[in-house]
Amino acid sequence: MAIILTLETATPVCSVALAVDGECIGFMESDAPNAHSKVLTSFIDEVLKQGGIAPEQLDAVAVSRGPGSYTGLRIGVSAAKGLCYALDIPLLAPDTLQAMAWGALESFYRHDTPPADRLFCPMIDARRMEVYCGIYDNKNQQVYEVDAKIITPDTFSSLLQHHSIVFFGNGSEKCQPMYADHPNALFIKGFHASAAFLIPLATTRCQNGKTENTAYFEPFYLKDFIAGKPNVKGLF
Repeated sequence: MAIILTLETATPVCSVALAVDGECIGFMESDAPNAHSKVLTSFIDEVLKQGGIAPEQLDAVAVSRGPGSYTGLRIGVSAAKGLCYALDIPLLAPDTLQAMAWGALESFYRHDTPPADRLFCPMIDARRMEVYCGIYDNKNQQVYEVDAKIITPDTFSSLLQHHSIVFFGNGSEKCQPMYADHPNALFIKGFHASAAFLIPLATTRCQNGKTENTAYFEPFYLKDFIAGKPNVKGLF
């Protein structure tokens, strides 16, 4: 029996889930702005209580690998590492976008197999007209490399000639005005990353022994972090 705690902090929605043998038995989430550092530890306590699980019973902690918010990823990874060190258990790090793709497949195609030529494109807002995105097939296998893309009318035009593509995630809102009338472009509204979507990927990684080096693991930022210049007088 595998008991895994999953943490999703890569996007504006912060969530925590608890799974036993791949089944979610506890879940909490919040979309309050910039609340990750405030709610994450209390969510962890709450989902453990929901499942009647003591921290010492956990077999692993899984944290969303990224890409996503630099600050959000750091908060989640720091919490996950702290738990893994304290409990002496493995760290797992499923890919954020692949977990979102699984969530879309599970939520919207649970009783129906998508067409073989249909692709799934989870998107995370990276500010301005840029998104972090990946392309996955109807079996949740990655078919194009995860990338940071500037959204223009031409970004997906060639791919849409040969495939229907389902766009979802908070970055997809930038795509919709450009592709809303395209017959091969489909959009899922209101979809966001979730710790619950990490569960199947984390369970598989745990079963296969695909763990991370807790001391040296770093999130997948995709892009280098560039700090803005503070406006507080006297700092520089």
